Amino acid sequence: MHRLLLLCLVLFSSAVFSSTVTKDIAYNPYWLKLGHYNQQRFSSYESEVDSNAFFFSPVGKSDPHAELMATIKAFELADNNEAQCRFPARYRWLKDHFFPQWPELLCPEIDVWQQLINPKGITLVFPTAFMNDPSSMFGHTLLRIDARDQTRSRELIAFAVNFAAEPDATDNAALYALKGVIGQYPGKFTLMPYYRKVREYNDLESRDIWEYPLNLSEPEIQRILLHLWEMQWATFDYFFIDENCSYQLLALLQLARDDLFLTSEFSTHAIPSDTVAALKQYGLLQPPKYRAASGSKLLNYESQLTDEQLVMAQALRDGKPLHDLSLSAKDAVPVLEMAYEWLNYQYYDQGLARDEIAPRLTRLLHQRSKYHVVSPFEPPQIPRVSPEQGHGSARIGAVVSHYENSVNRVGLSYRVAYHDLLDNAGGFIPGAQISFFDVEASIDNNERLFLERLYVIDAMSLAPDNRLFDSWSWNVRVGYDRQPTLKKRAGRSFIQGGYGKSFGDANHFQSYILASSLLQTGSLIDSLSFALGSEAGAIWQVTESQKLALSGQALWLFNEPRSDKHIEFSAHWQIALAQNWGFRSSFVYQDWQVSEQQFKLQLLHYF
Repeated sequence: MHRLLLLCLVLFSSAVFSSTVTKDIAYNPYWLKLGHYNQQRFSSYESEVDSNAFFFSPVGKSDPHAELMATIKAFELADNNEAQCRFPARYRWLKDHFFPQWPELLCPEIDVWQQLINPKGITLVFPTAFMNDPSSMFGHTLLRIDARDQTRSRELIAFAVNFAAEPDATDNAALYALKGVIGQYPGKFTLMPYYRKVREYNDLESRDIWEYPLNLSEPEIQRILLHLWEMQWATFDYFFIDENCSYQLLALLQLARDDLFLTSEFSTHAIPSDTVAALKQYGLLQPPKYRAASGSKLLNYESQLTDEQLVMAQALRDGKPLHDLSLSAKDAVPVLEMAYEWLNYQYYDQGLARDEIAPRLTRLLHQRSKYHVVSPFEPPQIPRVSPEQGHGSARIGAVVSHYENSVNRVGLSYRVAYHDLLDNAGGFIPGAQISFFDVEASIDNNERLFLERLYVIDAMSLAPDNRLFDSWSWNVRVGYDRQPTLKKRAGRSFIQGGYGKSFGDANHFQSYILASSLLQTGSLIDSLSFALGSEAGAIWQVTESQKLALSGQALWLFNEPRSDKHIEFSAHWQIALAQNWGFRSSFVYQDWQVSEQQFKLQLLHYF
């Protein structure tokens, strides 16, 4: 009888409450953030969460008010605290702001979880780009939960919060990239030891890591962690470009405060470096710490050794006993340390057998321990510009073009992301280019409109050869552009890729040569045309703000009766006027059906 009376009282109070203020609560910005709701057309809302288990209401994904009413009902009518302990962030916020009569949150499982994590701070972790993985070409972000008793030496055993796609293991790289672009993979939050991510990024993929402590109070950290607990029941459609790791981490972090709206400016794309910069704008970032990748450490060691020392280190790496080299203690230490780092790098990079490599690593460490000599190596130099200080990933430009045989044109260019080899290099990987959805349109003196180019992707990785690594370079371009013909500049669609070698230092002067292949079609091409040839170039960082690039290609066409060759030469000079402003001048010579010269001036703004 008492339970029935209580049930009637709760239902009556909820009905009265719903008729007065629940509409305001349902569209309160913080409730919308808790449900990951975004406003759609015609003022409707839809949650980015795609799993039914995250909602109490059957229509909760598209109706914040229905989800609020179902949540209140679940919290008030439950015989136990199962509902409250599944969604503690919702419960705590509703209790603190609207239902002070509700009992305190009592969840032993959450208490044990938080005692294990022992949270005191949160650090944003940014591993730089990895050019050999389509999903990591823009970099990655994750969070590290810093414990109260944590020191620099104990950071590796802290817990990491990661959001990532869960791909089908049978998908190849091309299918993986395609499905990632169109959102065909589920994405989930996971909690794991931080050393696993450091091993993956620092060792296996040799990516430098930047670690940014966040300016968050302990109550704000508690809000984030309570919502992270709720994420056990949430899955998302993962999109590489927008709803990706960086975007979802911002959605988690903005739960720290009512006035944080970190995801609002990332409606079309969320590039990791841009999301880091957004946290800086809100004053959440502290100065970063730099964790050099295993490859960066190895190259740093190599730069401080002579050719003779490097040969001896290679011999020790391959198992030759130290006594065969007859070295003094002072001479043995750098050779031993280089041999150890080199073998350790190969162990991760090449996936060598642990049973064979581990004893050799142990012997090298044991031999090094016999010499009480301080390491002679200087630590790796920290890059002058950290990722959040680099230029914005999107770019818009004003273009003026003069053609030898065509009418002059003025136009606009726009690039969704991210960086090309002429852009200001600060904060980006030297020798790497990832240009995504780069479009230029122009109008001539006769007011005719032209689509000059649309590059879906234009990527290049120039990893130079050196004394340690026999590296290979590559590029790929997919899109549309215009070429000179007998009557006009005609459009073509194409796919071009190259593979070869680069030499020099990407921070100063670098050259490259690639074997190249081309597949193209267009209005003045009878059918698919195939070409083989080569491409070569050089990039010179003249000063900190000026860069010069020369490139040329010669391709021999098959199945194309109008011309049997495609030749192009270009020279570009860019001045970085400021972090997000640049001026670029270009000269381009093209020879397809006829030859033509083009001069171009561009004023570029990055944002």
